[in-house]
Amino acid sequence: MKTLLLIRHAKSNWNNPDMDDFDRPLNKRGKQNAPEMASRLLMRGMVPELIISSPAKRTRTTAKIMAKEWKYPKQAILLEEELYLCYASTFLKVITKIDDDFEAVAIFAHNPGITDFANYLTQEIRIDNVPTTGIFAVQADTNSWKDFDRAAKKFLFFDYPKHEIG
Repeated sequence: MKTLLLIRHAKSNWNNPDMDDFDRPLNKRGKQNAPEMASRLLMRGMVPELIISSPAKRTRTTAKIMAKEWKYPKQAILLEEELYLCYASTFLKVITKIDDDFEAVAIFAHNPGITDFANYLTQEIRIDNVPTTGIFAVQADTNSWKDFDRAAKKFLFFDYPKHEIG
């Protein structure tokens, strides 16, 4: 079984409209939400063995903040150029390159691609939007990431900062 955590970057700062989108940092709320969501994954017993992130500043920073909570070495985060503002199909290209030694993987990326890909993964749930710092988790019945697309998938959970955990 392989577990995939799709995580959208935390809330970014729009104070400088002239700033290049790629370079936008997190805002105060984003810096608070990222460790909170990492803690929620810890409570679920879900810590990724591999983190792959878009290289955009807001996404990279979200991954680093969450990695710190998980005691995952930030220098081990893989930056994947293709994940910056990608289409849903790009996620599959990235996933098929993952080493099969990893059972649980987190991919940090952007909308609209991350929402489109989450909806592609399962028929069990449809979402309108993965909000900032939202996490969409699925488990695939396979031992190889190369077979992830064809494998039967089970929806695990969808969580985000404004979602109350009961």
